[in-house]
Amino acid sequence: MNNQSISVAAVTNRQAASLRSTRTMTMISLLAAVSFVLSFLEFPVPLSPSFARMDLSDFPALVGAMTMGPWAGVLVELVKNLPGLLSTSTGGVGELANFLMGGAMVYLAGMIYYKNHRPAWLACLTGAIGMAIMAAVTNYFILLPLFETFMPLDALIASFAEFIPFIHTKLDVVLWNAIPFNLLKGLGIALVTLVVYPKLTPVLRGTNKGR
Repeated sequence: MNNQSISVAAVTNRQAASLRSTRTMTMISLLAAVSFVLSFLEFPVPLSPSFARMDLSDFPALVGAMTMGPWAGVLVELVKNLPGLLSTSTGGVGELANFLMGGAMVYLAGMIYYKNHRPAWLACLTGAIGMAIMAAVTNYFILLPLFETFMPLDALIASFAEFIPFIHTKLDVVLWNAIPFNLLKGLGIALVTLVVYPKLTPVLRGTNKGR
């Protein structure tokens, strides 16, 4: 192979890498936009106060992590939460907590499926568990202290105790509401992802050539 051939090959490789990078950023932006829209489609959760609501906004990020890698999913989560800072009522704390919980889920799932080539169901299940664990941390140290600025701790605990009578402390709220709630949310997102992901993969990876 002569020098000219090597040079042409190098230029071609750089162009291909640039195209892949451009496509990846485009897909991340698109998934983040879909995720942001889904964050407004909330529905109530059984055995929880009215302010505890669930959405499927982490689903696009999970798809991104499994298709393009764990950091792609984390970027989707980041971009999804940034617009919320413009109208936040929590000083950005709620958006931070949402990013941490969603980021934990998609990063773990992306590492297991995309990096280590393990089964998709295992990646999604591990991601859901990771979300629940991160939810315990963020609720105890971030979200519940935030709610305490608007509502006395006793009243806050009582609002949860109306649905789950054996909740008496802030730790009880985390153990018997935050963890099960977010585990259920993570499993729901995982189920949707397992059903839809195989159909989206060719489009997101650019391997859908059409027929």
